[in-house]
Amino acid sequence: MTGAAAIGGASIVLGLVVLALKTLAWALTGSAALFSDAAESVVNVATAVMALLALRIAARPADAHHPYGHEKAEMFAAVVEGVMIVLAALFILDHAWRAFVAPAPLRMPSEGMAANALATVLNAGWAAVLLRRGAHLRSAALRADGRHLLSDVITSAGVLIGVALVVATGIAWLDPLIAAATAVYILVAGVRVIRESAGGLMDAAPADEIVARVRRLVSEHAEGALEAHDLRMRYAGRLSFLEFHLVVPGSMTVAAAHDICDRIEAALKADIAGLVITIHVEPEGKAKHQGVIVL
Repeated sequence: MTGAAAIGGASIVLGLVVLALKTLAWALTGSAALFSDAAESVVNVATAVMALLALRIAARPADAHHPYGHEKAEMFAAVVEGVMIVLAALFILDHAWRAFVAPAPLRMPSEGMAANALATVLNAGWAAVLLRRGAHLRSAALRADGRHLLSDVITSAGVLIGVALVVATGIAWLDPLIAAATAVYILVAGVRVIRESAGGLMDAAPADEIVARVRRLVSEHAEGALEAHDLRMRYAGRLSFLEFHLVVPGSMTVAAAHDICDRIEAALKADIAGLVITIHVEPEGKAKHQGVIVL
């Protein structure tokens, strides 16, 4: 997890740079829409710090009190990130309402938009890095941070277009309206992050295609066994846990049954990273005649 922690540290540095640029953009213009973008960047920095702490905790080895490791720390962090995003959206909505009630003309819009555009380009590049590395490392915290940054890029682009319209048309109330629309988009993104991350805390199963791949691999590499049933999977951070019952002929030796288990585990781990496997071997009298049929 050293690579993931290094990425998390870089996210904090970049987040501070982007926050400074967006705060400058808001200070130059007084725009409620650019304020909304700056407020979200505050959350970006906070979530980057949260992600880094979670990655460090998740990297700790299993111990007597946490025999299955600390991987779920990333899930907790991702849920907290989602809550922070939702709170930021509500804060932006409040600011947008105040600006709508008492609108003010924009100051130095060109300079402010240029600073915001530079920040948006930096965020877009880093979001791509986070999503790619998060998928490679199977890091829930990095993926959540990447999705949040990507949503920030989209909202920033919309904000820039909106501020340009305010400047072109001179309609002051468009500015808080754009801020409110940005807040709604951020709110939806935050709820989505909470929902997806909570699945790991609730021991949700991986995606259907992963479960189907596991069943196929078990079927193809369990030659000598009769069937596999009661297959269950759950994910926790970058790890996935798999367990199932493998039925073998009653006359089979323990050593032969163990060889089949080793063959299945090797095939599964070669295809799916971060898989922790538990296999319960049973005699043929325990067969249920359902589940995974051995080819």
